[in-house]
Amino acid sequence: MKHPASFRRRLANALARGALLGALLGTAFFAGFVLRDRVPATAQERSAAPFGLLEEVEHLLEQNYLRVLPPHAEMEYAAIRGYLGALSDPFTFFIDPPVAQNESEVLAGQYGGIGVQVRRDERGDLVLFPFRDGPAARAGIADGDLLLAVDGAPISPQERLDVVDRMLRGEVGEGRGVTVTVRQPDAATARDVFVAFEVVMVPSVVWRVLHEAPDLGYVQIIRFTARTPEELRAALADLETQGVAGLILDLRGNSGGLLQESVAVASEFLDGGVVFYERTRNGETETLATPGGAALGQPLVVLVDQGTASAAELVAGALRDRGRGILIGQKTYGKGSVQLIFRLADGSSIHITSAEWFTPARAALDGQGLAPDIAMIPAEDGRDVELGEAIRYLTASRAQAAR
Repeated sequence: MKHPASFRRRLANALARGALLGALLGTAFFAGFVLRDRVPATAQERSAAPFGLLEEVEHLLEQNYLRVLPPHAEMEYAAIRGYLGALSDPFTFFIDPPVAQNESEVLAGQYGGIGVQVRRDERGDLVLFPFRDGPAARAGIADGDLLLAVDGAPISPQERLDVVDRMLRGEVGEGRGVTVTVRQPDAATARDVFVAFEVVMVPSVVWRVLHEAPDLGYVQIIRFTARTPEELRAALADLETQGVAGLILDLRGNSGGLLQESVAVASEFLDGGVVFYERTRNGETETLATPGGAALGQPLVVLVDQGTASAAELVAGALRDRGRGILIGQKTYGKGSVQLIFRLADGSSIHITSAEWFTPARAALDGQGLAPDIAMIPAEDGRDVELGEAIRYLTASRAQAAR
């Protein structure tokens, strides 16, 4: 079939235009890939600056991301966490404002409850030790009272301590509280005592003369806070008036706290000398105990476990290396690094590892921990076998010294 010349001319022109359009479209598609790989001058300038790539990514997300971006602060927090994660240091980290606020308040240590410490003795009995001036103490609960029931429900000696502790806590309010059934260890009859819930300031130090060894004093440091040195001095003075001839310092479960306060604690047992060495990228320094402590002469045992960490390990290591007392329990956690805490502009904060600690014998703590002089396997039923061993050790040591 023959086509008119005009049709052939129109077809040729169309093919020519199609070829040109195809060439332009092909160039456009190719240019699309090329242009996406090209970096604009402003982006080049950004990437050359510190964290310029992060700014570039932020710009590209704002221009191209399909969905609504999270709030800027949330994206910034994620970027900071990723940046710190590259350090592979679990103790250098970022926390956002609410957690940072909780962290700053945690050392205040307050809750609603009756204000007692619950322990299990070596026989397995649940024993109460009320906080001084707390609601339980004012209601007549005495050190060493055996806990038998809460609100009429008998408490099994095998019940977990954390479960029992929760039974003795609650919201503060009119008529709120618990009735505890208690008995003195040497008494034949029990008694019921109602104790109202109050806001309880948890002390950092609790102490008592041991019922099972009346010539020995027991001091537990729960954490190192700004109040700890003063509370410890009060404890030591009180125990001295009661005529104790030996001390058991319990650092089990103490995860650390304020550094200078831990030095002040060690100073009560050491008459000067090195408490620890601190090594930074600028060199090494030594920290010394303040001479003239309140407990320089009494025989001493320190109880430790896997929860003994950081500043608590410093105290335990100093007392052991300086020949002041032995360690009984389990190997400590092994956190021998120093973190500085910096509050940021929006109330968030950052912890930065700035130094490492070494004991007076220059033993490394970080990742190593302290091996006890007398290793104990914790009792599966929760009996305090470590305390029992400490009592036996001090009793035997005093008997041998008397010979």
